[in-house]
Amino acid sequence: MTIGPLQEAPDNPLVAGLERLPVHPTTLVIFGATGDLARRKLLPAIYNLAHEGALPERFNLIGSSRSDLPDAEYAKQAADAIRQFSRREPDETVLEELLSNVRYISGSFDDNTVYDRLREALDAFDEAAGQPLNRAFYLSTAPEFFPVIVGQLGEHGLTHHPGAEVRAVIEKPFGTTLAEARQLNRHVLSVFDEKQVFRIDHYLGKETVQNVLAFRFANGLFEPVWNRNYIDRVEITAAEDIGIGTRAGYYDNAGALRDLVQNHMLQLMCHVAMEPPVHFEADEIRDEKVKVLRSVIKPTPETVDDVAVRAQYGPGTVGGDTVPGYLQEEGVPPDSNTETYAALRLEIDNWRWAGVPFYLRTGKRLARKMTEIAITLKPVPHLAFQHDGSVGVRPNQLILTMQPNEGVSLSLGAKIPGSRMRIRPVNMEFLYGTSFMSQSPEAYERLILDAMRGDATLFTRNDEVEAQWEICDPIVTKWEATPGPLPQYEAGTHGPAEAERLLEGDAHWRAI
Repeated sequence: MTIGPLQEAPDNPLVAGLERLPVHPTTLVIFGATGDLARRKLLPAIYNLAHEGALPERFNLIGSSRSDLPDAEYAKQAADAIRQFSRREPDETVLEELLSNVRYISGSFDDNTVYDRLREALDAFDEAAGQPLNRAFYLSTAPEFFPVIVGQLGEHGLTHHPGAEVRAVIEKPFGTTLAEARQLNRHVLSVFDEKQVFRIDHYLGKETVQNVLAFRFANGLFEPVWNRNYIDRVEITAAEDIGIGTRAGYYDNAGALRDLVQNHMLQLMCHVAMEPPVHFEADEIRDEKVKVLRSVIKPTPETVDDVAVRAQYGPGTVGGDTVPGYLQEEGVPPDSNTETYAALRLEIDNWRWAGVPFYLRTGKRLARKMTEIAITLKPVPHLAFQHDGSVGVRPNQLILTMQPNEGVSLSLGAKIPGSRMRIRPVNMEFLYGTSFMSQSPEAYERLILDAMRGDATLFTRNDEVEAQWEICDPIVTKWEATPGPLPQYEAGTHGPAEAERLLEGDAHWRAI
């Protein structure tokens, strides 16, 4: 297909050059092309890139999965998925052009003939273009197929292509323990070079997460107080009001710690705590994040109970509807010890952050859906005025909200109008929707485009993945060795009372 050239972004010192990286003509192969992730996220993201003219002028799509489908039937299913899940109403002309030359290859991922037919399809696209096209293999499959597909690509000589680049995009979870992550890294890097591997953490593709770096490093206002001398604590929350739905098979083997803390939430912590990179380049940014992760005081079997809390949601009311508890969900074993809520207290033992607690919590069936970073500054050392009628002088808080109302707010103490000196907190706010008057792109749009560009800034590196697991693995090991039952919290509430014990002093969790 032919799509308009990538539009250049305006000058910005943080992203200078990145938005102008060319997107070489590319053939994208999606393994697991009929799966839920491909239907809900990947195909709509590719369509939206096509709609905006962001795909390369020559772009080809190949789907591969076990379902036996002709090319035309897969194109129809892809079009239906895009119509259903795209963030914008599809333009049928763009949609038809995007899917006019789609190829589909059926078969199991350990079938040698799949990769023979894949090579033929890739070579045919090269021949039609009159040049070697870049190749990107997107592994949108269950994790047990990652080493199978990578090994087959290596055995069939598909990991390198003369005159063009070959890249592998691997979805999470990247291992379920530290040992598995290390083993998978060794296997992948025995076939591909590290620069060819793009490990997806879709949180990093969110505009609001990227804005944490812009907010920190493009504004001189905050750097002087961004340290242990002024910051009292950092609280990172990723709350969901939904249950596990139809994902019991996956979720009961994962749990909240693996599903969100080990990847997304530790990445948010790194964005808050990292030092400014010398250049806004992939390896320099990832070097700084790895330094943060290596500075975290690692839990031990003896300290896990002091720094981590887990729980399960019980029956309750959400949005006016009565909902079952986790153990009553379809497909969940009645004696399951899988946590649906996890909270951690971590400390970063370096010059900037020593002594500042970082609180991380995530859970399902909580009061509402929200993801935010709350940075609480230390209270003023002396207050010369206080009168009855004041709401109270509270420490300043900087709130970075990722969802649902994306933006930034800063709480300040202000005088209430009147004849007395009465104080109450007020907020200064910036909201994406009203400031930019545009819809933010989906995370996968940015990540797919960056993978085709070869820009690894928003992807995790092998040592980064392992450093994240080094923090979580002792907790996973202790929890799996400790029998239940787990503490329960009522669905639709703020979580278990047990989480309060993690907080130091007289601090309380922010309301969800």
